[in-house]
Amino acid sequence: MDLTNIRGKYTTKGFDINNLDKNPFKQFEIWFKDAIDEKLPEPNAFSLATVGKDLMPSLRTVLLKIFDEKGFVFFTNYESKKAHQIEENPQVAALFTWLILERQIKIEGKIEKISKMESLKYFLSRPKGSQLGAWVSTQSQVISSRALLEQKFEEAKQKFLNKEIPIPSFWGGYIIKPIRIEFWQGGDDRLHDRFLYELQNDGSWTISRLAP
Repeated sequence: MDLTNIRGKYTTKGFDINNLDKNPFKQFEIWFKDAIDEKLPEPNAFSLATVGKDLMPSLRTVLLKIFDEKGFVFFTNYESKKAHQIEENPQVAALFTWLILERQIKIEGKIEKISKMESLKYFLSRPKGSQLGAWVSTQSQVISSRALLEQKFEEAKQKFLNKEIPIPSFWGGYIIKPIRIEFWQGGDDRLHDRFLYELQNDGSWTISRLAP
């Protein structure tokens, strides 16, 4: 299939370094609020890239649940493929893509588990079905059928019927602590605007314009 004639046109006006907040987390918040205001589906969805000791990259979509100046937090099964790769290599990359806004944000940094207390706080805020799902799914493992998965879910429902569902020991949050954050805005004639924040040893951030 020849896709060479599929060609989008970027119409958003470009922006300059003077339009950026000096703090990349505040700039992220500005763009994230724009994505929410645009009513984009799952604006907190992002692609997470990990690489284990076999050096084969792996990519999947996860959901951002918390962000502040400490980093970007998502939750998952600690026995999943990505968790094993993170254990082998804690350097990751993340990508938010908001095509309607003609924007992307790329984040590179190191990742680590958050505290059990922080994970518990979020777990208790989840709907009961999602809490049960965390118990039932042996994430990334081969299963024989969906019927087996649904059977395990029903068993978990009965087990915790009229009870508070405890947080699984194999489930919790990770925080990405960035060292680089890039903001990309589409531009006419592929002259996109790209600005890279880089963390310095003293904790400050520098901002550079990159060629498109």
